[in-house]
Amino acid sequence: MREQPSERIALDAVKAWQLTAHLVAIIPLVLGIAALIVSYYLDFITYWIGIGLLVFTGLEWLITAFFIPRLRWKRWRYQIYDQEIYIQHGIIIVTRTVVPMIRVQHVDTEQGPILKKYGLSTLQISTAATKHEIPALLEGEAADLRDQISELARVEQDDV
Repeated sequence: MREQPSERIALDAVKAWQLTAHLVAIIPLVLGIAALIVSYYLDFITYWIGIGLLVFTGLEWLITAFFIPRLRWKRWRYQIYDQEIYIQHGIIIVTRTVVPMIRVQHVDTEQGPILKKYGLSTLQISTAATKHEIPALLEGEAADLRDQISELARVEQDDV
């Protein structure tokens, strides 16, 4: 079995993922509170069901905002070799992917508003079958990796 990749994504990925989790959690929490207020005045039994759902939503928010991003960051690793790209990620189920350079069709960097806030970008590696991502790299590092992979993939395709 091969060793795990040595390169890590940026530590600010934790902050970006936490912010995303907070933004996603706001909607069900606000809807839950609104439903709770309405059910209090209309039907007392649904009020307790609403409280249970609100507690469950709050616990889910705490887990996805504070625990999952740190675990996710610890598990994300990658390594760029001359002949392949090795990606490893996953919290419970660890996925190890090897992408041969000869299969790489193009490489992109992507940056949404949350990643931009922290100076991060996601590297997308496209093959004929699918896309592979290395999330939350520093902008400069993502650009350098994009150029490096593009050059290595071009050399591999020229050799064939």
